[in-house]
Amino acid sequence: MIDSDGRSRGRLNRDQVLRAAVALADANGIESLTMRKLGVELGIEAMSVYNHVANKVDLLDGMIDCVFAEIELPVAQDGWRAALRRRALSAREVLSRHRWATALMESRTSPGPATLRHHDAVIGLLRGAGFSIEMAAHAYSVIDSYIYGFALQETNLPLSSAETTTRTAQAIMARFAAGEYPHLTELAVEHVLKPGYDYGKEFEYGLELILDGLARAIGPAAEL
Repeated sequence: MIDSDGRSRGRLNRDQVLRAAVALADANGIESLTMRKLGVELGIEAMSVYNHVANKVDLLDGMIDCVFAEIELPVAQDGWRAALRRRALSAREVLSRHRWATALMESRTSPGPATLRHHDAVIGLLRGAGFSIEMAAHAYSVIDSYIYGFALQETNLPLSSAETTTRTAQAIMARFAAGEYPHLTELAVEHVLKPGYDYGKEFEYGLELILDGLARAIGPAAEL
């Protein structure tokens, strides 16, 4: 790798290449990521990138593994419910930094070590807490579907700030006559447009509903 002043920064390794790719995707979106742009970022020819990744699929596999490595692993000593809550909050926070990753998290057919370690830790937490294999599968599926679904919706909804939320709601409401959609109007006026509204706060409410449901399904078989 070469600095702008022409000095060598040492030999590249795979981790450096992957983290540079993650940074590019964070800044410009995954669609804009090419081997040529990655090479420019690293100060090498595009073909030299292939010394560290086999192809674009291998690059994406490695990038997703980097993202998984950032998510907090659950710690069983605090109880399965608290551990799953922290892990879910951590996953959402990580996905908010890497918005391009949400749709790719579970799509890799060659997952890396951080990805496998993460999945194994969550399953181990559930099994250690008394979840049957079937219930562990149910729990993992419903929680991750919620995390990824919420992250994807949060990324796409035009509700990034109070000002944006207000402008969007007012623009939508201006398109229909008063009384045409009374329930939608009521929700917007009495909830969404209230001072301090933050769509992101819905995440923890929904997460608690899921954890409550799992606790009821397991009953006394598992310690909270």
